[in-house]
Amino acid sequence: MGIIYCEKDRTFTLQTKNTTYQMQVDQYGFLLHLYYGKKTEGCMDYLLTHYDRGFSGNPYDAGEDRTYSMDVLPQEFPCYGNGDFRSTAFVVENADGSMSCDLRYKSHTILKGKYNLKGLPAVYASDEEAQTLEILMEDPVTGVMVILLYGVLSELDIITRSVCIKNESNGKIYLNKIESASLDFLYGEYELLTFYGRHAMERNVQRVPVVHGTQKIGSVRGTSSHQYNPMMILAERETTEDKGNCYAMSFVYSGCFQGEVLKDQLNQTRMMLGLQEEAFRYPLEKNEMFKAPEVILSYSSQGMNQLSQNLHQCIRQHICRGKYKEQVRPVLINSWEASYFDFTGDTIYELAKAAKEVNIDMLVMDDGWFGKRDDDNSGLGDWFVNEKKLGGTLGNLIERINALGVKFGIWIEPEMVSEDSDLYRKHPDWALTVPGRNPVRSRNQLVLDFSRKEVVDEIYDQICKVLDQGNIEYVKWDMNRSLMDIYSATTKDQGRVLHDYVLGLYDFLERLVQRYPNLLIEGCSGGGGRFDAGMMYYTPQIWCSDNTDAIDRLQIQYGTSFGYPVSVVGSHVSAVPNHQTGRKTPLHTRGVVAMSGTFGYELNLMNLSKEEKQEIREQIAEYKNYAPIIQNGLYYRLSNPTEEEICAWEFVYTDEKEQSKVLLNIVMQAIHGNMTVNYVKLQGLEETAVYREEKSGKRYTGSALMYGGMPLPVELGEYQAYQYCFVRES
Repeated sequence: MGIIYCEKDRTFTLQTKNTTYQMQVDQYGFLLHLYYGKKTEGCMDYLLTHYDRGFSGNPYDAGEDRTYSMDVLPQEFPCYGNGDFRSTAFVVENADGSMSCDLRYKSHTILKGKYNLKGLPAVYASDEEAQTLEILMEDPVTGVMVILLYGVLSELDIITRSVCIKNESNGKIYLNKIESASLDFLYGEYELLTFYGRHAMERNVQRVPVVHGTQKIGSVRGTSSHQYNPMMILAERETTEDKGNCYAMSFVYSGCFQGEVLKDQLNQTRMMLGLQEEAFRYPLEKNEMFKAPEVILSYSSQGMNQLSQNLHQCIRQHICRGKYKEQVRPVLINSWEASYFDFTGDTIYELAKAAKEVNIDMLVMDDGWFGKRDDDNSGLGDWFVNEKKLGGTLGNLIERINALGVKFGIWIEPEMVSEDSDLYRKHPDWALTVPGRNPVRSRNQLVLDFSRKEVVDEIYDQICKVLDQGNIEYVKWDMNRSLMDIYSATTKDQGRVLHDYVLGLYDFLERLVQRYPNLLIEGCSGGGGRFDAGMMYYTPQIWCSDNTDAIDRLQIQYGTSFGYPVSVVGSHVSAVPNHQTGRKTPLHTRGVVAMSGTFGYELNLMNLSKEEKQEIREQIAEYKNYAPIIQNGLYYRLSNPTEEEICAWEFVYTDEKEQSKVLLNIVMQAIHGNMTVNYVKLQGLEETAVYREEKSGKRYTGSALMYGGMPLPVELGEYQAYQYCFVRES
């Protein structure tokens, strides 16, 4: 059993294959956190200590016992107003204006299967794969009820957490802060890994010591953002890729968020992740309920590669849905870098013909096919086909392209509106703008108020009318700015708008997924600005970054791999000189890098030589051969591209016939005179097994490859890349 309640000790123990998570209802009804880590047995309350700590308050229930204080005890869901002066997970403004909250245990329920969160993305699982624990907490003075939700996926070493708030007080309350998950560590020296960046350079790894005070990441942009990813890792200082203790939190949400790590006066560490408290003041009328988005937790005692693999399997198998959850994705070419806005139906058709010649599966028509859209300044919001530009109907163009044996997809940006559009002229109040103020523009566009159902319904209907015109098998869903001017014309409580916007987005996507179950949706927000587990629930792949430069992508994809599987990473071979950096990288290297993702192309095939086209044919054949390994294999980071001359990564995969294959990828990032030899050590192999390298035919033992390593060739030329595929023979 994954969840065990001990009546004697009043403990809840969540057991997974390799981990234990334990909490306890104490003598006063407070829910204390006891332990999370490597699997243990028995009651862990002996870890708690009690001393009189100066200026730490004591609950009235404790009488004259000055050694009992919520300011120092580890808690499951710390709230403001009960004597805890640390950063807390929950702040509520009560109907009488007070801010105090004192949550006590009331009851619990253990259920088969995994809880769901209606209207929100969340991990899903069968009754055989998961269990749910619901713990009901109550403030006996105000009647505010809190339901703590825990989902346990034992085989994956995954625990999920969420919180539901129900207002059973006598009046309207406001939620001012909700962190979906909180972990308290009684001791330890830790380092915090966060994933920062900017547009076209996302998810760089930052690893810093946890020091006294609060370290905080987050977004106030209305999206999870390019600047900080809603995933973080807490690791003991000696932890490496293959050894040491580490903990991950990943937020299943695509809007404003915050993550906090606090080291307190007694060297205890608190880690929290949830909704951004800035500009958040969510109203709850009497008997209304608020569901907080979910956090995925995982722990590894064997380093960060194992931790990442836990998250990868969870997202791949229990977040992603639909036809393409397991299926190898089509190799596509996107028209953007080939033509930008300057295309016709005939030029799109010619690109599709060229795609067919090199065995590309799908043509995606990017921005510019709708409304009055020949540049960034107009057309968004008018989702009707520009038949004059295409030289006929969209359905006719699709039929022509399908007749070639090529699939068809389109680009959309449904959350945005141009001031130069019929929609804006008709409904200017549908854009997020503050009355009496000029709006803040970005990319010369405004944001539609998706917190309003009528706005979502109108755009949804427009998009469906487009999708119904032909055999459209793919949609690239883009979102090219951050949110500002947060004001909705239909509510007095503006502190709810940012969250309701995300709920509107999810409603749109869920309806689209249900209506078009065979449609592959690729998420995009200026590339990687909304790269999170929440979007992956609806879009099983996301454009990893607008930066298509292969060498920059090494770093971007390296950081991405800590929290997300390769199967969700949109990655393309782009033209050179690269459009973001001007760098010239060999076509082979661009292919190797792009194969660590959902493979495709973003260039003008007509500009390529016969030799380059032949190389693309060979790349595509190679990718399709390796695709099961790449999409479903265990991923290992073998080097740190920010510190080493090489970037090396590996996939280990065992198929249904128990045949094991290993795909090793290396890119040389630097070249020097009289170059020294680099060696790379593989991971995750069977020590006594023999592995044959497919191209050379050479045989190696697993122990040799892991402990001796592979010497890499020394070759002239920048950015050389190598792929080795090993097949286990015995």
